[in-house]
Parts: sequence; structure tokens; C-alpha cells
Amino acid sequence: QVQVVESGGGLVQAGGSVRLSCAASGRTFSTYTMAWFRQGPGKERAFVAAIALSLGITYYAESVKGRFTISGDNAKKMVYLQMNTLSPEDTAVYYCAASGSIWGDAIRTPAMYATWGQGTQVTVSS
Repeated sequence: QVQVVESGGGLVQAGGSVRLSCAASGRTFSTYTMAWFRQGPGKERAFVAAIALSLGITYYAESVKGRFTISGDNAKKMVYLQMNTLSPEDTAVYYCAASGSIWGDAIRTPAMYATWGQGTQVTVSS
């Protein structure tokens, strides 16, 4: 059973950068689809980015495309989310999630991910 733990959140000024890390366990890590979701105050959990590790294919929400980059390191069983040009609208709890191989619209659907981390807070000040 895979487990994930996020780290790297914090307080950052608008225009700044933060890198989130997600450490995963599991013997077949390289076959997973790993994703980042976020939940802002009073908002539903929303898709941010995902990576199909076996193929190296990445997916992004339109709101973060060009600013955020998801990457994975199969040897270290790590997934990263590099977030640049942050704005106060990016303030949220960020969650790492793991699934078996999924694709298409399923990538963006929280219910398709069986494993979730505890979340890490990212606060962007104006």
C-alpha cells in the first residue's frame, strides 16, 4: 500500500517561488500516476498537476500552466511541484495524491486517487 508525505510549504511573497516535495513508498512507484491538488479557503479541492511516471507525461490545470512544473524521481520515489510567479490566489493547502495508471479526465478527478497525504500549507502574501 503506497503512502505519501508532503513537505515544503510555507509563507511566500507574491511573485516568489516554492518547491513542494512528496515522498512516496510502494514497490511499484514507477507505475503510479502522482498528482497535486489544492484546497483554498472555502473552496473545493482542485486539480493542480499530475505526472504519469511510467510515461513521463505531465498534466496541468490551466490556472497554473507555465508557472508550475511537476516532476518525478523514480529512484528516490519523490515527486516535486515547482511553483513560480505565485499570487495570493495560489494560497491553499496542497495535497499529494497517488493512483494506479490513469489517464484522460480521470487525471483531474480527486476520487480516482486512493492515497492522499496530510497536506502542506502554502500562503502567498500580497
